[in-house]
Amino acid sequence: MLCLLKYAEKEYYFIRGIKYGFFKLINKKNDKYGLLVNLFSIIADNDFINMKMSKKVQYTVEYPVRCSPAILYEFLSTSSGLQEWFADKVEDEGDVFSFSWSGGAAEEAKVLETEENRFIKFHWLDSPEEEFFQFSIEKSEVTNQTILVISDFAEKKEIKDQSQLWETQVKDLFHRLGS
Repeated sequence: MLCLLKYAEKEYYFIRGIKYGFFKLINKKNDKYGLLVNLFSIIADNDFINMKMSKKVQYTVEYPVRCSPAILYEFLSTSSGLQEWFADKVEDEGDVFSFSWSGGAAEEAKVLETEENRFIKFHWLDSPEEEFFQFSIEKSEVTNQTILVISDFAEKKEIKDQSQLWETQVKDLFHRLGS
């Protein structure tokens, strides 16, 4: 199996499966010989390791909503609205929101972009830069119905579970909206 590894400020590909915890590292810059390294000693030396064995992908889920875009936007973009359905406790300071569930540690997300009554895009501060979650409000051209579109990131094998989690959250939102 070929994976990316960062070690000693250089990027390598490594081939997993060499015996006894040793891995052959091949420099990304075309090093034909590679380097045999004991991965456990790297960890013990507290060197930075960044293994990219599974990458998250973007997915979207859509829900028709029976309310105006303005009302829906309030539930998606304000701490009081989000606390009604998304998290147990939500606080905001400027463009950074703190979310906590079941009395656990708060997780922070920064607002990246927003357009009133159209969308709000957040980035979890502990996630890679390219990942975000976004609530978009669209109108169906055919039925003129309001549609909530949620974009998020998950590993491919977790998309179904994450979609079900959003389904649960959105049901709570609908309950709060009276929809």
